[in-house]
Amino acid sequence: MGDVVTVAVPVRNGGPLLDVALGAVRGQRLDRPMELLVADSGSTDGSRELAQRHGAKILDIPPERFSHGGTRNLLAHNASGAHIAFITQDAVPGGDRWLATLLEGFDAGADVALVFGPYHAAADASAMVRRELADWFGSLSPDGSVRVDRGLPDRDEPDALRRVFFTDVNACIARVALDQVPFREVAYAEDQLLARDMLASGYAKVYRPDAPVIHSHDYGWGQVLQRSFDEWRGLREVHGIVASGGPVASALSLQRRVRDDVRFMRTRGARGLTLARGIGASAAYHCARELGAAFGARADKLPDGVRTRLSLEGRGGFDPVKAA
Repeated sequence: MGDVVTVAVPVRNGGPLLDVALGAVRGQRLDRPMELLVADSGSTDGSRELAQRHGAKILDIPPERFSHGGTRNLLAHNASGAHIAFITQDAVPGGDRWLATLLEGFDAGADVALVFGPYHAAADASAMVRRELADWFGSLSPDGSVRVDRGLPDRDEPDALRRVFFTDVNACIARVALDQVPFREVAYAEDQLLARDMLASGYAKVYRPDAPVIHSHDYGWGQVLQRSFDEWRGLREVHGIVASGGPVASALSLQRRVRDDVRFMRTRGARGLTLARGIGASAAYHCARELGAAFGARADKLPDGVRTRLSLEGRGGFDPVKAA
């Protein structure tokens, strides 16, 4: 038997999908003991009791004390495991070897601190969401092999974003590394900043394309704009990345993304009216994404009240950070 591994989940009103996620966690085939640890921030829908029925240890935190980085540090502080796997309440392990596969990522070297896997879209996800997830995570390892990144790249390197990309929606972290380099208590993109800090501290990051979770969201166009705003503001705050935002560049990007969606839909049998409706939905979706990106990447120039209204999370600030 190996060391204990902890699966840590921040929860607030997780709904029916939480039951599915925790059931899939409990169904993992593993050669070591597993601890399930949940930080519940004031659920009122029975999520806390549901987690208890799955055998989880519960940490109760007031909703006003929740933060993405701080709550994960709290989970890590209370974890028994030498490795801590983080998922979210709406991320369902994609198979019963999900956790074992993430743990195999640490075999890539004694310096590995972070291992993560991709998101697969839910069966009922839109073509736009399915195609975006497949393209992004596919680009991290085009040949499907394990990817290992070491060293912090310069921000202007062509592959810099992929080299530092990391997500704690589907991740496993070495406890000894997290004790030395904890999450920052930031409002957004805490996982991206952790990856920069870890790489700058000499740790390695591993991507396992064979350890997916089912995790996707289909929002209305207004929420798509807000989500895109939050994402691009986070990229600007953590990585200094700025979307082009010019009308020509945005139009070309929109055209390319709709074309890619059409190709994706056709390969899956869409024709006639179904395809026409899909094209309209794709155009609306990517228009919202482009607008959100243009505003988010320039969030430092916007009044606080405008940032709050444009944010899906209702966050008004702009807080650029630097890696340690």
